[in-house]
Amino acid sequence: MAKTGKKFKAAFEKVEQGKAYELPEALQLAKDTVCTKFDSSVDVAVKLGVDPRKADQNIRGSVVLPKGTGKKFRVLVFAKGDKEKEARDAGAEFVGADDMVKKIQDGWLDFDRVVATPDLMGLVGRLGKVLGPRGLMPNPKTGTVTFDIKNAIDEIQAGKVDFRVDKGGIIHASVGKASFSVGDLEENVKSLIATLVKMKPASSKGQYIKGVNLATTMGPGIKVAYVS
Repeated sequence: MAKTGKKFKAAFEKVEQGKAYELPEALQLAKDTVCTKFDSSVDVAVKLGVDPRKADQNIRGSVVLPKGTGKKFRVLVFAKGDKEKEARDAGAEFVGADDMVKKIQDGWLDFDRVVATPDLMGLVGRLGKVLGPRGLMPNPKTGTVTFDIKNAIDEIQAGKVDFRVDKGGIIHASVGKASFSVGDLEENVKSLIATLVKMKPASSKGQYIKGVNLATTMGPGIKVAYVS
């Protein structure tokens, strides 16, 4: 434990507290302060000038990161008939309807993303209390409630990231792995920010992007200068 403590301390000491780093420098610093033996995720937190209590400012959406996420997702699809076959052909790990609902109700959660055809959302709705808090509930705004199952799965595997503003007005998203180049990570971060800027509500006044921070898994937080 002492060894791990020293590693964390050394990583935190590399970050100048209160300093806002330019994005490429911040990303390099994140890579230099990795504290794990595995390939850490690089996570971004964006503070928005919105009030999530207002329906039109409850930002929610998705973006396909140009350089991907570095992850392979286990996709569960709720579909029947031809759409069930489409899902299997597109590479879905799990496909079904009532049988999948029962498995989940019995405690099974060995999947990473969920897609559903619109006609089965009444069925999937029974799982709201299980999937909702885990950010797994299919939603039209993120393209996961659709009859175009193949495209939905292709986007997920290509690097699609879903996001939703939390109660504090912050968006959290993973933008790749520490093994990615600084250039690839920078492209992913800018793509996320550009998507958020396009989604700025007309009722949001004043500064919209209030702050950006990033960190690797279990690594120190790094403040980023304004990203355009």
